[in-house]
Amino acid sequence: MDSKTPKESLTILTDMVLPGETNALDNLFGGELLARMDRASSIAAGRHSRQIVVTASVNHVVFTKSVPVGSVLTVQAKVSRAFVSSMEIFVDVWIEDRKSGQKTKVNEGIYTFVAVNRAGTPIKVPSLIPETDLEKERFNGALRRKQLSLVLSNKMNPSNATELKALFK
Repeated sequence: MDSKTPKESLTILTDMVLPGETNALDNLFGGELLARMDRASSIAAGRHSRQIVVTASVNHVVFTKSVPVGSVLTVQAKVSRAFVSSMEIFVDVWIEDRKSGQKTKVNEGIYTFVAVNRAGTPIKVPSLIPETDLEKERFNGALRRKQLSLVLSNKMNPSNATELKALFK
């Protein structure tokens, strides 16, 4: 199985925020944004693995700025690290000023997907080779995030979380 780079999974979804997708303050519902992020992440994970993928977890979401009705919204997702059958997907969300073209980052999230066969059994995915400084930073952080998640869910003994422990030395 050949290794892949993050750019091979890059997924960009651009859409406009419509009135029926907003709350009483005329801002995009958080759940609607999460759904868009999940779809983009799913496509990115599928591009990396070329398999059926399922959402395993939403590990982190930051709502930095509200997204007003009429905004041009861009969701950008790509694999930040591949493990045995799981993949961490980092998602960045931007809005674009329609007059100036200036883009503002309004959200980011980290999703985990697992590649499965038709029976739902996890299957192996290609490894990932990060290229840019940001990709390398996210790749290195992914192992710490995975260990933290496993420790918090009691699936890993904290003493075995070597990458996580290294942060505190």
